[in-house]
Amino acid sequence: MIKNYLKTAWRNLLHNKVTSVISTAGLAIGIGCFLLLSVYLLNELSYDRFNVNADRIVRLVHHFKSASDNNEKIYAVTPTAPVPVFKQVFSQIADGVRVYDYSNSRQATVQYGDKLFHEHNMLVADDSFFKIFSFKFIYGDASTALSQVASIVLTEATAKKYFGDENPVGKILRIDKANNVMVTGVIENVPDDSQIKFDIMGNYAMLDRSKTRKWDSANDYSYLLLKPGADIKNTELQINAYADHMVADAKSDHSWYELEPLTRVHLFSQADDNLEPSGNVKNIYILSFIAVILLLLACVNFLNLVTARSIERSREIGVRKVMGAVRGQLFVQFITEAAIITFIALIAGTLLAFISFPWFSDLTGHSLTLQTWSPGLLALFLFGLFVLVTLIAGTYPSLYLSAFNPIKSLKGKSGTGSGVLRKSLVVFQFAISVFFIICTIIAGRQMAYIRTADTGINRSEVMVLDIGGMPFTKIKAFRDAVMQQQGIKNVSATYDSPVNVKGGYDINGADGKPGKLDIMVTGVPVERNFVNTLGIQLIAGSDFTRGDEQRVLDTSFAARVYSFILNQSAVNALGWKPEEAIGKRINLNGRMGEIRGVARDFNFASLHTGITPIVLFPEYDYFGKLLIKTSGVNVVNTMDQLEKNWKAFYPDAPFEAHFLDEEYNKLYLDEQMEGNILTVFSMLTIFISCLGLFGLVYFSTKQRIREISIRKVLGAGVANITGLISWDFLKLVMLSVIIASPVAYYAMYKWLQNFAYRITIPWWVFALAGIIALAIAFITISYQSVKAALANPVKSLRSE
Repeated sequence: MIKNYLKTAWRNLLHNKVTSVISTAGLAIGIGCFLLLSVYLLNELSYDRFNVNADRIVRLVHHFKSASDNNEKIYAVTPTAPVPVFKQVFSQIADGVRVYDYSNSRQATVQYGDKLFHEHNMLVADDSFFKIFSFKFIYGDASTALSQVASIVLTEATAKKYFGDENPVGKILRIDKANNVMVTGVIENVPDDSQIKFDIMGNYAMLDRSKTRKWDSANDYSYLLLKPGADIKNTELQINAYADHMVADAKSDHSWYELEPLTRVHLFSQADDNLEPSGNVKNIYILSFIAVILLLLACVNFLNLVTARSIERSREIGVRKVMGAVRGQLFVQFITEAAIITFIALIAGTLLAFISFPWFSDLTGHSLTLQTWSPGLLALFLFGLFVLVTLIAGTYPSLYLSAFNPIKSLKGKSGTGSGVLRKSLVVFQFAISVFFIICTIIAGRQMAYIRTADTGINRSEVMVLDIGGMPFTKIKAFRDAVMQQQGIKNVSATYDSPVNVKGGYDINGADGKPGKLDIMVTGVPVERNFVNTLGIQLIAGSDFTRGDEQRVLDTSFAARVYSFILNQSAVNALGWKPEEAIGKRINLNGRMGEIRGVARDFNFASLHTGITPIVLFPEYDYFGKLLIKTSGVNVVNTMDQLEKNWKAFYPDAPFEAHFLDEEYNKLYLDEQMEGNILTVFSMLTIFISCLGLFGLVYFSTKQRIREISIRKVLGAGVANITGLISWDFLKLVMLSVIIASPVAYYAMYKWLQNFAYRITIPWWVFALAGIIALAIAFITISYQSVKAALANPVKSLRSE
């Protein structure tokens, strides 16, 4: 019996090639896209779950709320004291580890023999790191890998870069020309789904900060391993109570700690200074919606095409029923046809996904393969997908076809209701397509706005060099040499990159302000040419001078007299107007000095957040980045000459430079990915919808061939007939535009709320989306319409 069902179903599919190909192609594309997006979503949701103790590891983050403006900030970094102190005080804490981003704060130059590299991804951590986190060792032992101060662990790729295929354990590397460290272990490359990523892991004890237990100067990422059964919220309450009553300078009414479960850090953390850019749980919702919609559209195509063929198959069904076939047998026959198409589409879709993974990995910025699933889980998933799609796509058509009245069927009538359903499904398909078109246009306009928005800083043609740890005397000599070079306009140094500023400071006092102030600001130690180099506009006062530089350059911290440049937001927070702020004295975390200038508000961070109070001040103890403003002419020659100067001053350090606007664009990788995915999958939704529309027009013209022929005999032209057929479908597309527009408006309005600076949604976006949808639909319809209109009416009527 089953063999007969399969044979009959296969013959029917071969007999109706157009339906079969369109249905299979649509389903294959839908399934392939669903698989791609499912792998990405699974990767995002599985972050850090490879750790054996993932459910017991928490990250300590610090909340601050400004007393002046009630503005809350969340920092992922903490001081040196919490981890060792909390381990001692709280019995429910089994262990803890501090992680410090070594290469973010200095020029991590690593040398072995004649091999010299800048390492941009070097961390240092307490010796408990590999006991808490589950990284797989190729060489060495996790329990002892960081037991010595001068020990270091490499990833497999890094070890190969320095040592080739040999076992590097016991070999000596030289870091920053000062520290000799021994390789004590090699681990497999850090999994892509880890939010702690590194190429080199050193011992935290190599830092001077490891010898202190401070409750200020936050620079560490702190993780705690809780004992089994320990309650996170209860532990958090105890920690804050301890910090409040026992460590007065660690907590106040405006400061508290939070314990973030490790598995929630990637998607749910609100901190903006994570070890790596966080994911966004909203992206998970968006991409899940897209995955389901694409699969649903493909199923709708199948459903629509099968019901459209109902008139063609009505006589077949009538004959079967007259010959004794019962409804159950017919249902099995039709569901078997759906299962065969689904099976073929599943194989084709899986192959399509497999071929597309390299491209999709580039699109998302993640290394994705079907190996994200175990073979057993993948097989179970594909089987479940097969059953789901078969039921969604095949159940209604099978029930609908098997329910035909045999007498009406033999007369060529298929019953009622299917026409309304088909029209509703066409409207649904194109409403989804129009929705994605609108979203794509608006997202593209927002990203264009971000790229061109005036943030108060001129980032164009500014090169950035990593100079972390170099003495200022040497930096000054290099700067002076570079200034003699053609194509160089200005040079300045800064503690942080201007798009990655992490300096959290407080204005503790100011002239005419009684009592102790608590105004949180972003503080940036800079060299005096900083304002000119980045084109920051002063609206009051003046720029830093050589005198400002000299007063802090060779003076002890306690004796220094500082000069400050504040942005408008900082001056407003102090309650002053720009002109009256000039000459006023402030206290910035113990740095006493006067305000020299007030700058027009500028933004270091992404446009997701509003402009915050910022204070610039000359301080020469440490600079991390050198900013070089070029003329933009003969960039290659300028870069070559700059490299020659670099090698003359720093022969033992590799030359690496990048442009500041490239770094700024990386702040919006998530949004760029969203935009790219929206664009690609908008095109796919349109394509799937057009496949279905093409099939419907094909059946419609076949069913109306007698009507079309009679109209032609009576004098109707090609344009009249094409318009007649097209209008029936184009009005459905117009209805879909009306339905989709308000939904898309609401969705994109909510999405734009993620940006402090955003575009308004113009009316013409909806008109443009409607025109695009109508044009695509008309092109799809016109081929079959014109073909039917050009057919010989005599031949058509004779065959009828």
